[in-house]
Amino acid sequence: QVQLVESGGGLVQAGGSLRLSCAASGRTFSSYPMGWFRQAPGKEREFVAGINWSGGNTEYAHSVYGRFTISRDNAKNNLYLQMNSLKPEDTAVYFCAASNSPYYIGIYSYSRDYAYWGQGTQVTVSS
Repeated sequence: QVQLVESGGGLVQAGGSLRLSCAASGRTFSSYPMGWFRQAPGKEREFVAGINWSGGNTEYAHSVYGRFTISRDNAKNNLYLQMNSLKPEDTAVYFCAASNSPYYIGIYSYSRDYAYWGQGTQVTVSS
């Protein structure tokens, strides 16, 4: 059974940092693009960052560009999101996702392109 489990969320003051992790099991995701999405209360789920299967290409939402860094460790089947200079508007539940298209060199930024999702981890940034 495929599972994606996020961790690392929490409460942080504005300007602080958090590092989210996503541990994948039940399948090796080293050949698949992965991504991070977030959903704030009353809003739709939105793309945050994506990474291709090798880790050589990344893409970010404009709102987090320069502050967040996505990375992956294919040997450990893990995905990460380093979040710096956090703002109150970054408050949301963060989800990791994995696609079902092996060796795709690009990056998916739409949720419909992802087949597997974690349960999410809450990130709250206080002002």
